[in-house]
Amino acid sequence: MNGGGLGYGRRKLTGHVMMAGSLVAACIAVALLFWIIGYVFIKGIHGINLDFFTELPTPVGVEGGGLANAIVGSIIVVGMAALMAVPVGVAAAVYLSEYGRGLFASSVRFVADVLAGVPAIVAGIVAYALVVSRMGRFSAFSGSVALAILMLPIIIRSSEEIFKTVPNTLREASLALGIPRWRTVIKVVLRTASGGLVTGIMLAVARVGGEAAPLLFTAFSNSFWSLRPDQPMATLPVQLFNYAISPYDDWHEKAWAAALVLIFMVLMLNIAAKMYAHRRPGR
Repeated sequence: MNGGGLGYGRRKLTGHVMMAGSLVAACIAVALLFWIIGYVFIKGIHGINLDFFTELPTPVGVEGGGLANAIVGSIIVVGMAALMAVPVGVAAAVYLSEYGRGLFASSVRFVADVLAGVPAIVAGIVAYALVVSRMGRFSAFSGSVALAILMLPIIIRSSEEIFKTVPNTLREASLALGIPRWRTVIKVVLRTASGGLVTGIMLAVARVGGEAAPLLFTAFSNSFWSLRPDQPMATLPVQLFNYAISPYDDWHEKAWAAALVLIFMVLMLNIAAKMYAHRRPGR
């Protein structure tokens, strides 16, 4: 009895120690997040004004100006990347979850997992070789291709897991009514999994929204307004990078402001994804 009680006490103590360790680790992670956000906020808030969102960048030594073209450019480039990656990624996930069996499906999953670990700069080099070198110039389209490559594995794997959470009884009930398999997938599976599906897509968008490395080789940059996808286009991460490595204090202030705006955009996407995920299906 004493041995059993001693063993129980040891297990209980071990459980409390592990719980305390996990709590400390979680607090450290949250504290680091708030420290980063707070530090960027303190550094960047002084550069936030109306001109920052409405004016073009100014040359060195000229006061004022903003990053309006870079903000709009980021929205365009990421939007085009989503238009490329979302249909392909969701279709691939539907195949893997509903039809994919055997070696080919396993190979697709393996390739998606490998792509998820590929450095962003490698995607930029691939897009440079496939698009930029053939077009003969940098372009927003090539930047979208690079970001789409980064988005694909996230969308494929997250969407596949979401589709697997749809109960098989729903599929069987639909098929029992004589509804074709393809229509069951569209009307039942996709509709039931829409909440998680949109969440995964938004998280993929947030993942690539702050990437600068692939855009340095593809979209490059532009000091003026450019809405044409076949021309170089300014983006917020690249403009932030260019300002951060410059020796000018004014540009450093704008770089901190750009970092604050970028963090805010990513946070809003993540919060929106979480809120959408918690809504009930069919609401």
